[in-house]
Amino acid sequence: MPISREPSTAAGRNVPQSDCNSLQSCRPARLLLSSANRGWSGLSAELRSYGKGIIPWECPQSDIRVCVDIHGSGSLVTRRASGIADRTVTQRGTVWLSPAGWQDGSIDIADDLPEIVHIYLSPSRLFPTALGVDTGDLSVGALRYETAFEDPLLGEIAKAIASELQAETSSGKLMVESLANSMTARLLQHHNSAPAARSVTSPKGGLDRRRLLRVMDYIETNLERNLTLDSMASIACLSLQHFARAFRQTTGQPPHRFVSARRLERAKSLLTSCERPIVDIALSLGFSSQANFTRAFRQATGQAPGQYRQARSQLSQFSLTK
Repeated sequence: MPISREPSTAAGRNVPQSDCNSLQSCRPARLLLSSANRGWSGLSAELRSYGKGIIPWECPQSDIRVCVDIHGSGSLVTRRASGIADRTVTQRGTVWLSPAGWQDGSIDIADDLPEIVHIYLSPSRLFPTALGVDTGDLSVGALRYETAFEDPLLGEIAKAIASELQAETSSGKLMVESLANSMTARLLQHHNSAPAARSVTSPKGGLDRRRLLRVMDYIETNLERNLTLDSMASIACLSLQHFARAFRQTTGQPPHRFVSARRLERAKSLLTSCERPIVDIALSLGFSSQANFTRAFRQATGQAPGQYRQARSQLSQFSLTK
């Protein structure tokens, strides 16, 4: 549910003093994980837990906040503000939406909420025209307050974001950028006070050979740099939504999974062919730490990076002595 982000100097955020003051009494809230140091584009996120109690309902002045219960505790949650009293028994996938600049209120939590994902969308970053949607009179500013509701797509997006917070992947930044676009398009089309949006006619086929080769070459050249969906879509001369759809139709994979597979192969090559420190390889391939790289590499190969390097070195030496 929409509650002020607690101050965090480690995350590098500047938190308004009013938020800090109100949070002095917000003892039930606990920050579990944050995207603050992940370098995500399009959205930021936090995984929080809450104990029973009454806590402030304050929203960022500039961000849209989407909160999703990914645990489903069956707690009664009551949000109150001027003219609003929203009572909901939470389930897994329950969604709360608060437009930017929502007025202060309070939230009464009857029982513990172990895992709530807070997703913060920046209206200035996510313009509808970049999503391949003919919005007519729609705008991010027209998003309306909602009582708690169920939206399977938003629920799945929140679970994917929580999973990335819990276990970073090499293409996590790309995936989150894509999820931010999908979430914004969903909010504009289904949770907006203006008339419904009209989808723009999009290309029926995938990428032609010329565009595909251009994008592939760009990906290979920039595997050790900050690849974004926006930059790949620009190389293909398509909107973000059209590019993601066409790329998947052509390759059988969404862009972030394709990049993840290519980065895994690059990691194997670097571990085998050079003596670069593992932490350097991890950071160059988009991980925020060596620990996250090790976890993802072990999940994909069954070995830690150091073990893989040692095994390949021993195999090479054995081949030379035969």
